[in-house]
Amino acid sequence: MGMKVLLTGANGFVGSHVLDLLCGRGIPTAVLLRQTSNTWFIQERLSQVEVRRGTVTDPASLRAAVGGLTHVIHCAGSTKAVRAAEFEEVNHLGTRHLVDALNQAGGQVRRLLFISSLAAGGPAPASAPAREDAAPRPVSAYGRSKLAAEQALREGCRAEFVILRPPGVYGPRDVEFLRLFRAVKAHLCPVFGGGRAFSLVFVKDLAEAVLACLTHPAAAGRTYNVAHPEPATTDSMATEIAAQMKTWTLSLPLPVQALYPVCLAQEALARLAGRASMLNRDKYAELRAPGWVCDPDRLRREVGIGCSTTLAAGVAETLAWYRDHHWL
Repeated sequence: MGMKVLLTGANGFVGSHVLDLLCGRGIPTAVLLRQTSNTWFIQERLSQVEVRRGTVTDPASLRAAVGGLTHVIHCAGSTKAVRAAEFEEVNHLGTRHLVDALNQAGGQVRRLLFISSLAAGGPAPASAPAREDAAPRPVSAYGRSKLAAEQALREGCRAEFVILRPPGVYGPRDVEFLRLFRAVKAHLCPVFGGGRAFSLVFVKDLAEAVLACLTHPAAAGRTYNVAHPEPATTDSMATEIAAQMKTWTLSLPLPVQALYPVCLAQEALARLAGRASMLNRDKYAELRAPGWVCDPDRLRREVGIGCSTTLAAGVAETLAWYRDHHWL
């Protein structure tokens, strides 16, 4: 059988860029979408792929969706939730359902690539960046759900698998870092927790790593951090954005402790509205960490992939997209 890929989460920020790359390289692809999925990011791609209806929380739909495949890229997941149990349901149990469906399909799938998160490994400062073989210490429900999903692969997946752990992902179509761009446009430069460092990856670099690890022999059974080797800070990122916007900013130091009541209020509002927010008490556990820096050297050494897009180049492309689409 020739190569055929199933992509979950294709309509999301990261998944849509992975889909762009799959289509750009002419790789036959099926996408798993709910009937109600927002397909704005991928509308022009739908005529180039096969759409299979289903969701990772519905085991029966997964069993029907995995036929005739050689590879699976599992990108679907929740990054924010009204209640922590939703992370467990989608990120952990959804991955377990997918593994079960692939196992029942009888070995036709050669490799499953899972996009996890640096949150599964836990925080680390720039002085001691996180490495893939360190004991995992997730500090949030999101991180614990991603780690549990990784364990579901390690314990139960009969196909070859690869786990990727990106840190903060930015680029065109992203709504999370958009907040920082808007703050800079309003002449504000928020500095969290004394300017702690964090790793970043430009979304197109992550997509390239996904496709490389999908077939590279050395990647089988491995876990990789996927990040630019140079960490950033909120200040350094805001400064770069301001320089490219040709605007000025006023530094706004924000002690991490000051964010707790904000997280608490956002959580309460999210529960009242029934709409998930990125800020809550669980997110506060990640915000108060000393840093989120990882070492991506294993990926470079074993697969030959380095996430080389500089912050300046990544911000330029992201800013241009936001302006072109009137997001900024």
